[in-house]
Amino acid sequence: MTSPTTAIRVPARAWAVWVVGLLAYGVAVFHRASLGVAGVEAQDRFSAGASAISLFLVLQLAVYASLQVPVGVALDRFGSRRMIVAGALTMAAGQLVLALASDVPTAVVARVLVGAGDAMTFISVLRLVPLWFPGRTVPLITQLTGILGQVGQIIAAYPLVALLHTASWTPTFLGAAAVGVLVGVLVLVALRDTPPGTQLAPPSTMAEVRRNLAATWAEPGTRMGLATHLVTQFSGTVFALLWGYPFLTTGQGLSAGAAATLLSLLVVVGMGFGPLVGRLCAQWPLRRSNLVFGILAVTAAVWTAVLLWPGRAPLWLLVLLVVVLGTNGPGSMIGFDFARTWNPAERSGSASGVVNVGGFVASLCTVLAIGFVLDALTPGSSTAYSLDAFRAAFAVQYVFWALGLFGVVRHRRQLRARMAQDGVVLAPLTTAVTARLRSRSAYAHPRQEA
Repeated sequence: MTSPTTAIRVPARAWAVWVVGLLAYGVAVFHRASLGVAGVEAQDRFSAGASAISLFLVLQLAVYASLQVPVGVALDRFGSRRMIVAGALTMAAGQLVLALASDVPTAVVARVLVGAGDAMTFISVLRLVPLWFPGRTVPLITQLTGILGQVGQIIAAYPLVALLHTASWTPTFLGAAAVGVLVGVLVLVALRDTPPGTQLAPPSTMAEVRRNLAATWAEPGTRMGLATHLVTQFSGTVFALLWGYPFLTTGQGLSAGAAATLLSLLVVVGMGFGPLVGRLCAQWPLRRSNLVFGILAVTAAVWTAVLLWPGRAPLWLLVLLVVVLGTNGPGSMIGFDFARTWNPAERSGSASGVVNVGGFVASLCTVLAIGFVLDALTPGSSTAYSLDAFRAAFAVQYVFWALGLFGVVRHRRQLRARMAQDGVVLAPLTTAVTARLRSRSAYAHPRQEA
């Protein structure tokens, strides 16, 4: 008897291409986070307050989100190699401008360039995965791409901070620009869009581009991916990028060290949970929405417990919150898997771009909404937000959870109706799980099959 999960051989060339793309994405994450880890030095250099520095993040997210669909269309036309090179050089130009900047407007231009280059990178790397890897391995490799790319933020930021402490601002960001150029050269030399012999027909006219984009959006699987990305991604992103630290320190009274440890735990949990999500998606491709519902339910439930807890939440509950938020990033990657499944390869770039809009637009809106509520409830203060103000501010998440859940439920019904037309009718989840367990038992004990 052969194993139901026979190992699939992946060519060494595929791994080499993926590693180069992953390196480019890791460097993009480094560029994305570089100003954040240099926030204190940035305030001194530009004589700007914390609000002005936080504006850089909002603008960067806005540029990133707004360019996802145009970049996706360009990706289908020009391929991953050209787009990743363009992204690396654009981010390098942004870091060069930042290295020479001495005022806030110039620094804003620099971060806009970084956001634009960053927008070109992630979905371009994702497009390589289904073209180079066998189908059943794609969900796992997709999860690993998202997870390992974030390691770039942890590893690359330390040399930058160390260099800032030993050298001045300009040499540090000139070095960051040089890294971007080197990665662009490496991608140009070593990365290829498709395996030898594979031909993808890119759209040749603007009319075909518009038709492809319309077909991408008309596909319920694309909209399912967008809703999945939205409902699972924004809470963890908002917590990790901006509001988690002040919530833990000012609101919950934790020390700076304890808050930093919890934020690091969030990244570690995501790294551990991602491969599990990838394997589950590969083994249960028609049950992926159940994972989405589970991640959403647990996230909303734990946030509800934290926000309703009388007084400051105990440390164990805050640890649980961070652990649950660590599942949000891997959960959002399921959205790209929906888009990949329901769109042909020649539309994979635009489909991934549409999906990626969901979570980042929700993150941007949530960042702004939380700040608005905090300022409204604590007028005249930017550092003394009360715990009650934080509770009211973080309650805005329920609006976006509701919107995302509505989208997931609606488009899941559409997809299942289409599958039913093709003769695919899903059994209840409990029935499917029981059948899977029995099949594994039969494999483990073949003599008992009769």
